[in-house]
Amino acid sequence: MARHDLIDRIRQRLEELNRSERKVADVILADPTAATSMSIATLAQAASVSEPTVNRFCRSFDAKGYPDFKIKLAQSLARGTPYVSQAVEPEDSATDYTQKIFGATIAALDAARRQTDAARIERVVDYLIQAKQVHFFGLGASGAVAQDAQHKFFRFNLPVTAYIDVLMQRMVASTCHTGDVVMIISWTGRTRELVDIARLARESGAVVLGITAPDSPLARECTETLEVTTPEDTDYYMPMTSRMIQLALIDVLATGVTLRRGEDFLGHLKKIKDSLRDTRYPDADD
Repeated sequence: MARHDLIDRIRQRLEELNRSERKVADVILADPTAATSMSIATLAQAASVSEPTVNRFCRSFDAKGYPDFKIKLAQSLARGTPYVSQAVEPEDSATDYTQKIFGATIAALDAARRQTDAARIERVVDYLIQAKQVHFFGLGASGAVAQDAQHKFFRFNLPVTAYIDVLMQRMVASTCHTGDVVMIISWTGRTRELVDIARLARESGAVVLGITAPDSPLARECTETLEVTTPEDTDYYMPMTSRMIQLALIDVLATGVTLRRGEDFLGHLKKIKDSLRDTRYPDADD
């Protein structure tokens, strides 16, 4: 089925839609990328129809509701220029590709938010809060996310490292002990080295957490995973929305650990922030 299937179907069915549904279709077709980031209230207002009309329109295109329709719409936009982004076309202007990248990112984050399992978040935070030390592993674009995680988690008064080199990851995994936590970040979950490293870390006694694809080889080697998906194919396109979702999940976990530490821990975080004051010029308003 063509990737533009939903948009093509909307165009093909314009004449058979009633007047109110046609208004919804016109708004979507005028800027499908913008539509992926609209709330149902915003779309209804733009089309001058009611929210139930929008929902009825979505269900007529085999969507369970408006959130599901937005995912299908984002997927129908997922073609684009190879090795750049699924949202971008070769002839796009700066205005076009700027709007498309922001729109695709917003839509992907919204979809990931709805897919994220709060119970799994709680379990991952449980492991992190009890860890003697935490190691973050990632390669390529996910390596940058691992380094961001180290930047966030070093604040929690426990040893935290990030490794983006396979040989270092193997050596660290082999020397883990019970009480250590290894978090492996891999969007596809199919990188052979990371799957081997996850197995090695578990055999050494570590808890292995993953931010990765559902049912992937890596996910099967992890103690617990956070699993989300988007239409982005990182085998074919530059990682964009996938990286933003990974970063958002790291922020969620860091927030969870902070809240578990309680109010008494806030003084420690304030001390870290205060240490930076002398490194900055004062605000103009000071």
